[in-house]
Amino acid sequence: MNIYKRISNHILMPLLIGGFFLTTSARGEQTTWLAIGNLHSWFSNAGIEREIGRTGLQADQQDGLRWPAQYKWQDTQAAKAMWLGAKNYYDDNVDKTFAVKVVHVGPRILDDTREIMPKDFKLYGRFPHTNVYVDKTPGSEMMYGMDEVTEPPDEDLIADRMIYNTGNTALGVSYIRRVYAFSNQYHDNYFISEYEFINTGIINSAGDVETQTLEDFVVFYQYRYSPTREAGVYGINVTPQSASWGHNAVNDMFFTHPVTGDPFRMQFTWMGKHSQETNYDIIGAPAWDTDGHLAASQYVGVITLHADTSPSNPTDDLGQPSTTMYLQSDVPITSNNSQFNDKQMAAEYLAMTAGHPTLRQADDAGCPNPVECEGFLDTYERIGEGNPGGYSHGQGFGPYTLEPGDTIRIVVAEGVAGISREMVYQVGAKWLAGGGGPLPSKVGGGTTDDKNYYKNAWVWTGEDSLVQTFERAVANFQADLIVPEPPRPPSLFEVNSGGDQIALNWEYDGGIPDNVAGFKVYRTIDKPDTSYTEVFACGAGTANPEIVTEFIDTSPVRGFDYYYYVVAFDDGSTNDIQPGVPLVSSKFWTMTNEPASLKRAPSSPLEGIRIVPNPYNIRAYRLQFAGSGPNRIMFYNTPAYCTIRIYTERGDLIQTVEHDDASGDEAWDLVTSSNQLVVSGLYIAHIEASRDWPDPKTGIMIKKGESIIKKFIVVR
Repeated sequence: MNIYKRISNHILMPLLIGGFFLTTSARGEQTTWLAIGNLHSWFSNAGIEREIGRTGLQADQQDGLRWPAQYKWQDTQAAKAMWLGAKNYYDDNVDKTFAVKVVHVGPRILDDTREIMPKDFKLYGRFPHTNVYVDKTPGSEMMYGMDEVTEPPDEDLIADRMIYNTGNTALGVSYIRRVYAFSNQYHDNYFISEYEFINTGIINSAGDVETQTLEDFVVFYQYRYSPTREAGVYGINVTPQSASWGHNAVNDMFFTHPVTGDPFRMQFTWMGKHSQETNYDIIGAPAWDTDGHLAASQYVGVITLHADTSPSNPTDDLGQPSTTMYLQSDVPITSNNSQFNDKQMAAEYLAMTAGHPTLRQADDAGCPNPVECEGFLDTYERIGEGNPGGYSHGQGFGPYTLEPGDTIRIVVAEGVAGISREMVYQVGAKWLAGGGGPLPSKVGGGTTDDKNYYKNAWVWTGEDSLVQTFERAVANFQADLIVPEPPRPPSLFEVNSGGDQIALNWEYDGGIPDNVAGFKVYRTIDKPDTSYTEVFACGAGTANPEIVTEFIDTSPVRGFDYYYYVVAFDDGSTNDIQPGVPLVSSKFWTMTNEPASLKRAPSSPLEGIRIVPNPYNIRAYRLQFAGSGPNRIMFYNTPAYCTIRIYTERGDLIQTVEHDDASGDEAWDLVTSSNQLVVSGLYIAHIEASRDWPDPKTGIMIKKGESIIKKFIVVR
């Protein structure tokens, strides 16, 4: 049974022309995001995600497969590739028969006019994203194009979101890719990608057809994983530079389940040792110069869910992939790929059909697991300075014989897992303090005083977490992607700042769904990419059994920034993994990315204006506005509309702030008009009313042009 059997016809049966699709997309690589669960990633219309393919910036070397996605710099993806090859191929484009013909996307190149020609690229959804507003302003990433959904939403879709992606290639093979994402909390850290490769004969962007049988057709993927961006030079920089490119990534694999022995075609990566490390054990990338938290404890990988035995036999061939040979990420065949270079294509095809390694790269590197990883210290010399990017997974399917019109279907899942965010900090803090503690059952339990053994043993449990992730992906696939659907999020979520409270309300189009048993509201301070605390709950099993759709937060403090999200939960009756535990709507539907804060009503007379803190002392910022504004001072009790001019003690104007939101609060980030932080000293603020305004409380009229001078001190 095909897993897409229930998708509606407007997705599955586009009009055909020349054997393929009528619809076209603009030339140039296009990307979009799947960002509805704890795993976020970008996807390309070229059919795979190449190195820095989204932005073209070297700083985005590690970009995608972000888990846990609410935190900053959790990217584990460096580069991927999709190569399609065949033997004895006559290329009508150049009137030549190639002994081996290979067309490429990635790991670095893309020719989307002559080699890979993308066509359809759409994102479908069961339901629209939530409209989120903070103080009447759009306040969600999903409202800025990150999760745009083709209208109308598709109630029959078998996943919460699906990317539908098609294209043609110079090999005469057309592709369809469907990428499925789920918001169920037990299935939200993997994506399932289903590929169909069809011998349509379309060989160029003009739609010309060259009909021929493809001999020894092979599909080859490369996966260059590198946990994580946070650890590297474009994050908190606690690892050597080449770690950001995957130099010390350990690549491992299973062909059978590590416990049951059942078929389990899994390839995965984690951060291993590095030959250039100096004074600390790099496993997990502890933040050795700050709080010790583990910046790269993730395990990331891919599992094969299905590969057709042949075009005429759609049963799963457990012998596929036929190639799992890892390859160096910086060898010549990974760059400057050309569909007309006979010598290089022959070398590429050899890699595509290399079979299975006699020794896993993890074992070859002396690193079968993090607690037995000392041998990896010599890897830099073993790899050689010409390969700072380490190794990539190779994954080859075939060879197949494709007659004109034949199709081959391949399904894989990519996922990321590891220890919890709480354990990242707990284990890291103990390591930094120089001690150990309780060990996980994976290494026999008990305790240890060896801080590195303790840390590494906990990191290693990420392997079990990733195995569990892929077990769920396998079960999901075998069930035709029919997993219990959690409650849908509200269609509208509004957060409004007030003088002594922040008001939240939410609603559904058509009323609260029957499967919603209640709501929970979570809040954080300073920034949205951090941990949240539950601040309100209503409905079944809570202290507020009545279901309501509003919450008034009276605990905020003036001067701080607050971020929120609301989730709906059910009664747990549909949970097939932990029966009785409620399924919860994804927090990312409603998570705000704009701050709410207390803003008091404007005031009069001008003499009541206060500057807080005064003096400002950078050493005490945690006692002031902390991460909400480490360089922040507040002007309180201002008129509704005024201009604040900041001068140095000698009278130089360094900044002008227009206060025009009709409140009594205004913030300044201590940055001059030339974008420089101010230095220690005495400063003068000239506050001038910019329009007439009658104070409704006192009846006092503030006239445009009225002004007052206030002084404050900055200490750095």
